[in-house]
Amino acid sequence: MTDSIMSKAATMEIPINSNGDTGTLPEDDSLEQDLQQVMVSGPNLNETSIVSGGYGGTAEGIIPTSSIKDLRTMARRSSVPPTNSVTCHIASYSHECQGSNMHHSSSSSSMMAEQTTRGVAVEKLETVKKWGLNTYKCTKQIISERFGRGSRTVDLELEAQIEVLRDTKRKYENVLRLARALTNHFYNMVQTQHALGDSFAELSQKSPELRDEFGYNAETQKLLCKNGETLLGAVNFFVSSINTLVNKTMEDTLMTIKLYENARLEFDAYRSDLEELSLGPRDAVAMARIDAAQQQYHVHKDKYERLRSDATIKLKFLEENKVKVMHKQLLLFHNAISAYFAGNQQQLEQTLKQFSIKLKPPGADKPSWLEEQ
Repeated sequence: MTDSIMSKAATMEIPINSNGDTGTLPEDDSLEQDLQQVMVSGPNLNETSIVSGGYGGTAEGIIPTSSIKDLRTMARRSSVPPTNSVTCHIASYSHECQGSNMHHSSSSSSMMAEQTTRGVAVEKLETVKKWGLNTYKCTKQIISERFGRGSRTVDLELEAQIEVLRDTKRKYENVLRLARALTNHFYNMVQTQHALGDSFAELSQKSPELRDEFGYNAETQKLLCKNGETLLGAVNFFVSSINTLVNKTMEDTLMTIKLYENARLEFDAYRSDLEELSLGPRDAVAMARIDAAQQQYHVHKDKYERLRSDATIKLKFLEENKVKVMHKQLLLFHNAISAYFAGNQQQLEQTLKQFSIKLKPPGADKPSWLEEQ
């Protein structure tokens, strides 16, 4: 019955009018009754079957839906592990990966640090090796020169200038020492004159019968004290200029000369080494050593010539600077001493103005009360 109804419904024609709209189907009471009967007597939806063949085929291959649901439930239970187990497996795998990455990074950093330390150690070892070899050669050269066995490179003109400079420095140091002694003695004399003038002034107030005499002497000592302070300013400027010339300008030139002498010693040491190797055998190993010695010889020769030129230039400039400075300072010293002992206060003050010397006011060297707190 069902088949006949479905075939009837499938073969039913739908009329279409001229405008393309569907026409109104005639009411068929028998068809409506048949459909209601099919709906009532049809299979339950919960027990719907799946047909593997086409419509109207045989009943073979029909599987109930309830069986499919049971199969899906069984497959899900058997194949999917519990959620907590999956989480634990993932966490453990992630922890292992992180540990492996951390171990790899730490090992890489330790290897880099080890390589850096090794490179620094090798560099230091090479530096110590070169220093030891250079010291050995220079010591050998010094011993050879002192015992008259080795030759020495000599620049007669430069050596004479260096000797003159050293002798001049010794003499200027003696002048500086005596000028400082004079300054100290004269400072004590000025302080004594100042104290003596104060005592005369005090006695002039307490001795009416000798007031004039004590007053004259007090004024004289105060005038001498003022002139002495002016002379001390000139002498201190003289001492400061000599100290700069001796302990800075000359010392700087002597440092360059010392570098020149060290370069000369190294040059002679490597020159003697090259000469000894040149007199030996000429095999492959010896030729390699001779080539290395020639390279070192040329390096130290260039260094020696450069420092010799520097020393010559500094000696020339030092001589010019020394003449200029000493001409000014000796003129200052003479004029100041002459004006002081001649009692010419105006000439003494004019001498200080001529050389742009400013005197410090009394008590300028003492710290203020705020600095003492």
